[in-house]
Amino acid sequence: MSPILPGATIGILGGGQLGRMFAIAARRMGYRVHALDPTPDSPAGQVADEEIRAAYDDVEAARYFASRCDVVTMEFENIPSRTVDAVAELRPVRPSARVLHVCQHRLREKRFLSEAGFAVAEFRPVASEAELTAALAELGLPCVLKTAGFGYDGKGQVRIDSLAQAGDAWQAMGDPHGVLERFVPFERELSVICARGLDGTTCCFDVAENDHRRHILDVSVAPAPVPPHIAAQAHRIATGIADALDVVGLLAVEMFLLPDGRLLVNELAPRPHNSGHWSFDACVTSQFEQQLRAVCGLPLGDASLTRPAAIANLLGDLWRTGEPRWDLVLAIPGVKLHLYGKAEARPGRKMGHLCASAESATVARETVLRARDALQPLAAR
Repeated sequence: MSPILPGATIGILGGGQLGRMFAIAARRMGYRVHALDPTPDSPAGQVADEEIRAAYDDVEAARYFASRCDVVTMEFENIPSRTVDAVAELRPVRPSARVLHVCQHRLREKRFLSEAGFAVAEFRPVASEAELTAALAELGLPCVLKTAGFGYDGKGQVRIDSLAQAGDAWQAMGDPHGVLERFVPFERELSVICARGLDGTTCCFDVAENDHRRHILDVSVAPAPVPPHIAAQAHRIATGIADALDVVGLLAVEMFLLPDGRLLVNELAPRPHNSGHWSFDACVTSQFEQQLRAVCGLPLGDASLTRPAAIANLLGDLWRTGEPRWDLVLAIPGVKLHLYGKAEARPGRKMGHLCASAESATVARETVLRARDALQPLAAR
């Protein structure tokens, strides 16, 4: 199959910040970019050549969008299957509809991983409060109840520490189908982003360590402070899953590192991932350029870190007293500012991130946190 070369048009389903950074990478390499998103003036649309405003379930708009592209990828996996199928009738979609089908539904994802031999936290499907109560008795406490489909950034999750919480937890989930997981007493949260090309070639980025706050990624550091054999194991797992799914594009694999050195797979994302944003500034080839190379059938790039790096997310809470003082951040050596072009800052909404590179991961982490602290209103410090 011939590669799709610069000058062609790449379509992105989804117009958020991941699409924005993908579009920047694509345009830098000479491609044209079209984005489909229901939001006017979306982050990706601001830098794309053409922005098509339509709901994700608008099949006719999706067909029109596909007809104007040479290949279609996505920055958001929760696209209705009928939309993806309609696009795939006209143009290659990478990753495929099968990959999206697995990854956009937690129960399908857990079953796929388990059946393929990848270790996950023990889980049970639940479809009623009675089933939830029975599953809690089987798994023991504590557990985490999650919606089966369309969840991200901690949405649709609730921890259960006692049987008395089962009823409230079921009502809070707000979904007729759920997945109950035994709580994992992990030592670290890790992630690996694996790129896989049309020819099956794979390339992994460094393992990252991730810290979450309110179920939203807060800080990510690369390389993660883990022994080489743990990093190698994480790479093998990510590569194995990408091969098993026959991914063409990127696959982000979130994992738990247990105190005994075992790794459990937590979640998959078939796209660029927040925990790999440091690659934009600190790798020979960023995750966004790597996605472009993969979906276009080009050779994968060198994913090596040029220097250790850390990112810190900037949520809408920072804007509560007005526009943050970006000059205070930009005065700190080694710090890069990325803002996503979102018009409205809301609490918990990802508005941008900071990235710091340094001689060590520890120093990079300290630097990026110091930079973000400089933006905090005095009352919040």
